[in-house]
Amino acid sequence: MLSKTLGRNPNDIELYMFAQANSEHCRHKIFNADWVIDGEQQPKSLFKMIKNTFEKTPDYVLSAYKDNAAVMEGSEVGRFFASHRDGIYDYHQEAAHILMKVETHNHPTAISPWPGAATGSGGEIRDEGATGRGAKPKAGLVGFSVSNLRIPGFEQPWEEDFGKPDRIVTALDIMTDGPLGGAAFNNEFGRPALNGYFRTYEEKVTSHNGEELRGYSTSRSCWPGGIGNIRADHVQKGEIIVGAKLIVLGGPAMNIGLGRRAASSMASGQSDADLDFASVQRDNPEMERRCQEVIDAAAAGRRQPDPVYHDVGAGAFLTPCRSW
Repeated sequence: MLSKTLGRNPNDIELYMFAQANSEHCRHKIFNADWVIDGEQQPKSLFKMIKNTFEKTPDYVLSAYKDNAAVMEGSEVGRFFASHRDGIYDYHQEAAHILMKVETHNHPTAISPWPGAATGSGGEIRDEGATGRGAKPKAGLVGFSVSNLRIPGFEQPWEEDFGKPDRIVTALDIMTDGPLGGAAFNNEFGRPALNGYFRTYEEKVTSHNGEELRGYSTSRSCWPGGIGNIRADHVQKGEIIVGAKLIVLGGPAMNIGLGRRAASSMASGQSDADLDFASVQRDNPEMERRCQEVIDAAAAGRRQPDPVYHDVGAGAFLTPCRSW
């Protein structure tokens, strides 16, 4: 189809872009797939069932399922900033709406827990800042779901060794390094990580498919999240006009974090081990704080450009360019 449309075979860059954009990470093809129970197709997919809650009760929700984070109505507060008229600092009463975000960062955390969890928090923070026309991250959380820990010398009777793919770390490695990576990024960025959880589960059960192993033996689950504030007139993104200038904030990409959208969408063990390790990002909270300061400054006053922010996360420049 691409060959007919383009009149030529796609080049390697176009194929790479398609691999990232069409990954489970981005398209949610499994999550959006038909949901069939006992041979009967259900009216909504699993993803639509989650969205159904918002569709049925959208009260107090200002933005959901269309931006980098969701926004709910907040209360009116006194914000201390300089007036755009005379430059004098004073309190200004205005609505401070609440934004919230939780995502997963499973694949990189299973390969290398510290940088995996750290960049999970970093990506979630960027999503908060890039909501609407600019928002301010305030407090974070990070959670982990793993298989049985099997602590050496302290194994429990119910902890069978079901094995794991060679390239992913143990559940105990996640417990010892993952929370430190998430907390480190939050602290170094300047946002407190106030909440989180740690859960273990692994069990063999008998189902209609026979004996199944349920848990996190072939993958690990990392859940970074947080809340922040956004001004009322910044909740909705503006329109991008033809000829608009594109500004890239941040440091160079380096030869790391390669193909992480596609890599994170594969089952553990399907891709090459070297590609798995290459797909793990490296954290840089100091640079991210600099970028957030630019967003804060642009959002502080009323005489500002009309920016449209997007997090350059998995997929690199493909992410904002394709989304726009």
